[in-house]
Amino acid sequence: MKRLVVVKFHEPALKGKNRPMFLRRLASNLRRAVKGTGVKRVWRQHLMICLALRDDADWDAVRRRVGDCMGVAKFYLASKVPPDLDAVKKLLLSELPLHSFDTFRITAHRSNKRFPIRSGEINREMGAYVEELTGARVRLNGADLEIFIDVVSDGMLVYFDPIQGYGGMPVDSSGETMALMSGGIDSPVAAWQMMRRGSRVKLVHFHSHPLVDSSSIEKATELSEILTRYQYDAELFLAPFAGVQQRIIVDVPPPYRVLLYRRFMVRIAEALARQQGIAALVTGESLAQVASQTLENIAIVDSAAQMPILRPLIGSNKNDIVDIARQIGTFPVSIIPDQDCCSLFVPRHPVTKGSAKVVERLEASLPVNELVEHAVEQVETRRFAFSASR
Repeated sequence: MKRLVVVKFHEPALKGKNRPMFLRRLASNLRRAVKGTGVKRVWRQHLMICLALRDDADWDAVRRRVGDCMGVAKFYLASKVPPDLDAVKKLLLSELPLHSFDTFRITAHRSNKRFPIRSGEINREMGAYVEELTGARVRLNGADLEIFIDVVSDGMLVYFDPIQGYGGMPVDSSGETMALMSGGIDSPVAAWQMMRRGSRVKLVHFHSHPLVDSSSIEKATELSEILTRYQYDAELFLAPFAGVQQRIIVDVPPPYRVLLYRRFMVRIAEALARQQGIAALVTGESLAQVASQTLENIAIVDSAAQMPILRPLIGSNKNDIVDIARQIGTFPVSIIPDQDCCSLFVPRHPVTKGSAKVVERLEASLPVNELVEHAVEQVETRRFAFSASR
């Protein structure tokens, strides 16, 4: 008997003629994710991906890393036996006492059509065997335990309890985006959501060092390291913003400063994205969460960019975002106090419904291109690679 992991997916299976490309990417990501855990082989079967485990495999590490791999909807620890129902019965005799259940269901799938017994017959024979062995009753809907039996080319896979993954699409199957990442709760979650949609995300963080301390840079670095476990490598661009802020403070009335800050951030991020061959920006904005995130202000910020700005959290409430941040591991870092550029020189009452004409008039007095180019020239890049310790 051999142990392996059976990985199931949803969205990649719906891609028609493009399905092989998505599954190749998912298999490749899984190979990278489980490196060093005792997985000796990763391969594709019909509508599943399998990972063969060595006897000394670290199951806790395998479970954690497969669960973090985008595109994995659910997975199972499975046993592989010879293609014979007696071998399955022998396995169930030892495995079923480990489960507590009053009702059960057998779900057989025969991808190897050369096996002489059809799926329906397998269901009936194995159902009768489990009933006699345990006294439990068959229930097709809402059973306490579902027993899966897959007939594959070189044996039979038997598995029970699903472990949920994040689903979505494999990272690197949907292009690259550039995410504006503060040290707060929302923007790391927005970047993670884009990874879940298959995008490889590069990160840009705006800081006001040396006008403030480097705590926001340290947080952005740690958040980037956490997010790396979902896409296996990452780049963080640290963009100095103090010079832009100092100029805006001199020439712009307080209520409009935040709007202009955001418009300059978008311009700088767009310039960096174009250098990287990236076609879209990502922000963590949620509609009406703060004064700068009204529809009117979002439209004004958008007009500063020539490329799309994606907002995966736009319809999410704060509790939903916090729940995801806790789940993916960014929350404890995001709530650490820091001195970020967004809290520097922020007016008490920023405008909630800005005027595009007023913004255009205010920016006409600023050397926009010069400020953007200077910031881009001063950007520092940090690179991260997946670490087994995270």
